[in-house]
Amino acid sequence: MEEIRSAMEKQVDLVADLVEKLSGELRTGFQPAYDNFLGFFHAIDWKEPWIMGLMAFHALLLLVTLLSRRHLNFHMFLFLLACKFPLKLSIYILYKKSLRSNDLTSLVAGVYFAENLNRELRKNWKSFSTQNYFDSNGVFLSTLWSGPLLVIAMIILINTLFSLCYLIVKWKRAELRHRARLAHTKEE
Repeated sequence: MEEIRSAMEKQVDLVADLVEKLSGELRTGFQPAYDNFLGFFHAIDWKEPWIMGLMAFHALLLLVTLLSRRHLNFHMFLFLLACKFPLKLSIYILYKKSLRSNDLTSLVAGVYFAENLNRELRKNWKSFSTQNYFDSNGVFLSTLWSGPLLVIAMIILINTLFSLCYLIVKWKRAELRHRARLAHTKEE
């Protein structure tokens, strides 16, 4: 019995040490990430017109997404618009190339082409920016371009799933009512 008790105490001590180490690492683990985020935030000149325009675009897209949450067909169009059209619009602004009519309906994500967009923006940053934000890893573009688009796409996806669940429940209730009516008419 004494051996079991000592084995249990060793196990409890081991788990307590692991929990203490983990909590210590978590406390210190977030501080470097927070410091990196603050450094990234302060390195950006938020008064540049193109950055303000990008933020306004994302805010407008989020507002339209939230206000149109009950219109699923419009949400699907908005999903395609959020994924494809901003890329084509930015290429049009940078290169003055014409937009094709099928660019709005193509199912290719703007997030997917963020690497190509980053490469092109890195080549031409002097024409629209005061400093080169576009590193070879694409951290800036991923944070300010792809991140908000992915968040908006997730909001649209979650809203679509909730709407589909609601429709399934509504359909099942109608089916049960129909079966009850059929059973009631058979009894009579």
